[in-house]
Amino acid sequence: MESRRALLRLRTLGVAGEDRLADAERDLTAIWARCELWEITRRVCDLARDRLVRALDAMHLATFLLARRQLAGLELLTVADRLQALTER
Repeated sequence: MESRRALLRLRTLGVAGEDRLADAERDLTAIWARCELWEITRRVCDLARDRLVRALDAMHLATFLLARRQLAGLELLTVADRLQALTER
């Protein structure tokens, strides 16, 4: 969702060429096809509630922390330094 919103912002601001944006959209579609969806459960919400980050970041972090318990070696890809630091605890 956030990647698509970023592309929308770039398109709206006119700071990236349409060819480049189309390439990025194709790349995102390919990545999305390999993604696994995780439900936002009460357990996710309970874990997210105790995080000192924005709500959406807290949901991402909580889902990652729970998924990492089931998927050894799972890593979170983020540009948010604070969010990355919270995954290393």
